[in-house]
Amino acid sequence: MSEFDIVTVEDVRLMQGLAQRVTAVRPDLVNSDATFGELAWIWGKGHACDGGTWPRRLWLSGGELVAWGWAYLPHEVRRSDGSVRQATDAYLGYQVDPEQAELVDEVIDWYDRVAAGLERTVLPSMSDGFALKRWEAHGYQADPAANGDTGSWTQLNERDLTDLAQPALPDGFRFGNAADAGPEAAVRAHVDAWAPSTYTAEGYEGVRRMAAYRSDLHVL
Repeated sequence: MSEFDIVTVEDVRLMQGLAQRVTAVRPDLVNSDATFGELAWIWGKGHACDGGTWPRRLWLSGGELVAWGWAYLPHEVRRSDGSVRQATDAYLGYQVDPEQAELVDEVIDWYDRVAAGLERTVLPSMSDGFALKRWEAHGYQADPAANGDTGSWTQLNERDLTDLAQPALPDGFRFGNAADAGPEAAVRAHVDAWAPSTYTAEGYEGVRRMAAYRSDLHVL
């Protein structure tokens, strides 16, 4: 296995399998970019333009994936407003099976090698006390600005699916989905909502090819 093997769609399916297993027992330990759906979204929309800058490492035990690291290395970012910028730092998406938590040290060591010389960031779960201590032991520090109200983080929300109120929209509004609206409208809705956006028709086509995607559940 090379240090710079690039993430493939087959790798993503393995990662999704680990996400399902961890979600079943410890959903609070699934990193925000390592959920079943987020993995499909990230790879689908970005592999055509950025895939060459995505090295990965897989850790297997008995033929089953127990940990993985996916590095995002420097690349060019083009947005819908015509602007272009160079992403010069490195970011790591990763997940470790809670039963083999000690593998996080190997993930960190691999990341330090493939992103050597670059500013490196990572977003582990705040619930993963063991991992947070290991990242700190390797010299990583929490970023107060990123962890603040205007920073870059996600929050896990859960609720029971019982006693749900019947949803009602204001007069003149309705829900639609991508199956009804079509690809062009689905892309435009995303770009308008998140402008300036890196999303493109090519990116949406990649998302649509992912096994997890269902246009009837893509609500607009």
